[in-house]
Amino acid sequence: MSRVKQAELIKQMSSKEITFHLLITQVVLLLIAIVLSLIFFPSPLEQWMQLFEVQFPEWVLFGIIPGLIVISVDFLLIALLPERYYDDGGVNKKVFENQSVVKIFLITLLIAICEEALFRGVLQTQFGFVIASTLFALIHFRYLKKVVLFVSVLLVSYFIGYIFHITGSLPVTITSHFLIDFVLGLWIYSRSGEGN
Repeated sequence: MSRVKQAELIKQMSSKEITFHLLITQVVLLLIAIVLSLIFFPSPLEQWMQLFEVQFPEWVLFGIIPGLIVISVDFLLIALLPERYYDDGGVNKKVFENQSVVKIFLITLLIAICEEALFRGVLQTQFGFVIASTLFALIHFRYLKKVVLFVSVLLVSYFIGYIFHITGSLPVTITSHFLIDFVLGLWIYSRSGEGN
């Protein structure tokens, strides 16, 4: 599908429709993670429990601080680069502009949990962080023709993948992923006029 057709399709869809499709996609990713864990994990419940272990200092050092670093770099690039470099075709704006802060919190938390469960919890534990991180970036296919967005997602994916490589803790990577998405979602919301 060409970028023009995709942009037209997005314009025709309501915020509720786009958000619904996003949520369905996340549930599908979580179901894929569960099914793959049943295939690849010798003891799925035990392995999931191990993946969710975290120590507080590790959570702050590798979850919160890296998330804040990525957010800072994102805002610096947003300030320095023309707006067109960060235009994803209007999807993020449609998802976040008319939501309440609570809904933005819940949506971004769901995204972080589902995507990290699949890409770090299952794919990275089985195939390594290069494959998992590259696949994570590629599922954001709407960014493929936007060099800045794609490189940004790819680098963040490798960064979070490396954090998981070091910690082996999903709460750590979920926290980083959530912080990035939540703060950027709030930023989009505040710019839409609804947040004023």
